[in-house]
Amino acid sequence: MTPGILPDSALRAMIARGEILAPVPVGEAQIQPASLDLRLGDVAYRVRASFLAGKATRVADKLDDFGMHRMDLKGGAVLEKGCVYLVPLMESLALPGDVSAVANAKSSTGRLDLLTRVIIDGGTEFDHVPAGYTGPLYAEICPRSFSVLVRPGMRLNQIRFRCGDAVLSDAELSALNAREPLVSGEALIDDGLGFSVDLNPAAGDLVGYRAKPHTGVIDLEKIGHYRARDFWEELRTREGRIILDPGAFYILVSREAVTIPPDYAAEMAPYIAMVGEFRVHYAGFFDPGFGHGTAGGAGSRGVLEVRCHEAPFVLEHGQVVGRLLYERMAARPDRLYGAGIASNYQGQGLKLAKNFRTE
Repeated sequence: MTPGILPDSALRAMIARGEILAPVPVGEAQIQPASLDLRLGDVAYRVRASFLAGKATRVADKLDDFGMHRMDLKGGAVLEKGCVYLVPLMESLALPGDVSAVANAKSSTGRLDLLTRVIIDGGTEFDHVPAGYTGPLYAEICPRSFSVLVRPGMRLNQIRFRCGDAVLSDAELSALNAREPLVSGEALIDDGLGFSVDLNPAAGDLVGYRAKPHTGVIDLEKIGHYRARDFWEELRTREGRIILDPGAFYILVSREAVTIPPDYAAEMAPYIAMVGEFRVHYAGFFDPGFGHGTAGGAGSRGVLEVRCHEAPFVLEHGQVVGRLLYERMAARPDRLYGAGIASNYQGQGLKLAKNFRTE
């Protein structure tokens, strides 16, 4: 198999061969250009703490130690802020020996401050599935800012499959950027493509949002339903800086507009912790065509989900806060992000999750 991230056509072939399995057939809407959306199953388990199965141990065996109670999701159930839940996913895997996978929260999941990670039997890392794995998938869900209402079939996680190592070196990334600029402005290439925070917008003084501490429940099926002001405080400044409060969750935006060419995919990685006492703490997948002209984009800025840790921290305009790791596709996908598929964040700037409306 050609090394690289497997495209949508390869995912369909994996489903046909029984390498991706589900009791309810995988739907076409789950198949993205370079990833597959994963669906919640029918039950959730409230657990005492987050955990990994560990070598040669099943997740189900750990539930005997850490499970508190079982919840039926069929009629809808509330996952409460600050609690940890484990949900068996509909999909399971029977991977070939040369295909591994990595999972991640979907964009809207991260923007709701839902800490959502995939764990597996015998797993020693969150969100990583080794080549040749055969077994179930589970989502660990911890709502951090808002309690949420979930039902079976909801898609909070996504999974990306790869053959071999396809990450571009800095030299390869520089060459790609020379052929086709990947960001607006100068490219900062150092162990990936760096990006910085925008705290000096071209128009107005709105630079971000901060989650309110005491809010109602969010039904994840309701799109454009909730008034943003009921859940978020607007952050405004004309000074090019804000102070992050410990424990608070923020939605900010990158200064650079990003492009992902059709033959590549990218993943957001947190910047090194030494830049300060904060973290852009949700990684994310960027599909082929994100922000690309062939898919109706003209560069799209990255939304940053930021949490401050030990001490208040001054964040300055233009401060580097994250990086994108670019990888080759094993083949060009049949469809690009934003081209002929529902892509909520193509051409985005500062934007909350799709559940909210601004007035």
